[in-house]
Amino acid sequence: MRPYIICHMSTSIDGRLHPSRFTRAATGIPADVLRGHYEKIHEGFEAEGWIVGRKTMSEMAKGTERRLAEAPKAPRQAHIGERRGRKLAIAIDPSGRVHYGNDNVGGDHVVAVLGEQVADAYLAELREDGVSYVFAGAKGDDLLHGMKQLTAVLGVEKLLLEGGGRINGAFLKHRLIDEFSTLIWPAVDGVAGTQSIVDYDGPEGDRPGAGQSLRLTHCETLEGGMIWLRHAVERAPG
Repeated sequence: MRPYIICHMSTSIDGRLHPSRFTRAATGIPADVLRGHYEKIHEGFEAEGWIVGRKTMSEMAKGTERRLAEAPKAPRQAHIGERRGRKLAIAIDPSGRVHYGNDNVGGDHVVAVLGEQVADAYLAELREDGVSYVFAGAKGDDLLHGMKQLTAVLGVEKLLLEGGGRINGAFLKHRLIDEFSTLIWPAVDGVAGTQSIVDYDGPEGDRPGAGQSLRLTHCETLEGGMIWLRHAVERAPG
């Protein structure tokens, strides 16, 4: 078993991700109204946590690297800190590059999804910080195994995927997205080559969504002209 995963993202009408580059809100529409929709819907899903990639988590985590002398050899198995009923902040970090300094981000308990090749010193740092971690195969790219671990050791049933385009693309490729929740701002970015909702980083010609289809399940116009779409992901057998 693995969690039900909703890719919850906001975007401009040209599919870009960074509101700092969007055109400004139309006259009479407060920008904070548009910004507030995302978190309100995020909370409404009542998920047990959220998932981002290494780069996004690095922007939020406050720790610095510590060189722990003579770190003990650690088995490559899940380690669970003290969750204390908190939601989960899950980082896909195969090489173990994010440093936390404590056991939470924004009050949500950190869980690192790692590759088995990470150093023992890094695992010791995470344990000292109170961070939980699970493994996603030798290189950290077995996302299905990593998600199954979250269910097996933490009982997780529903998560929000809120990553950058590359992480979202990897989850799509591994058929791990069950639903898309997309908020479309009444704005445009317009810059070629900037990150979009899904930016699969794989072999040329590979189609990460092959064998998958989207079925519209919800369409709503929100205050300020933002559009909220929900699409269920349907998969062909195999």
